[in-house]
Order: sequence, then C-alpha cells, then structure tokens
Amino acid sequence: MIGGMTVHVTEAELARDVHAILAKGRQGVEVVIEQDSLPVAVFKAPQVKGRRISEVIAALEANGANAVLDEDFAGDVEAGINAHREPWNPPSVSFIRSAGD
Repeated sequence: MIGGMTVHVTEAELARDVHAILAKGRQGVEVVIEQDSLPVAVFKAPQVKGRRISEVIAALEANGANAVLDEDFAGDVEAGINAHREPWNPPSVSFIRSAGD
C-alpha cells in the first residue's frame, strides 16, 4: 500500500485515465485534481471504521473465546438490524429565555 502519498493531476489527466486515478485511491494515495495549476478537488479513499469480522474472530480465538457462530448467525444479525430501522427522532429542544430578552 502507498498510503500517505499525494499526487497532483490535471483535469485532462483525470478525464483521460479515470481508472488509473481510482486505482491510486484504492492504494491509499491522495489525488489532488488541478485546473490551471489550482487545486479544485481532492480524491482519496474513505477512512474505514471498525474491523473486519475475520479480524474480530481471530482476536476472539487469540483470547481463548469459545463462542461458535452457527449457520443462522448472519440471519440473526440481519433480523436484529431490521428490527431497529425506525428513524431517529430526537426530542425537540426548547430554549429558555432570560428575563432580559
């Protein structure tokens, strides 16, 4: 991986070979797209949050966990997620005015 590297390309270079620019992003390269030598956009891969399930399982095994994921596990997780898909409606905030307002 080439993470942390930045390259500059013109809009013409981007238009000519967008696949190469996307490949750079997948490698962790930040791409600054320029028009008339001025930066107009920055392309980079999104930061991935969390861990892959394979990493979680490896960490559990390394710590001696003996849980077994059966064939219904994925369905159970999906059902749990679907059961809580209601929109988030936070309580409204009331503003208290002081006597001088």
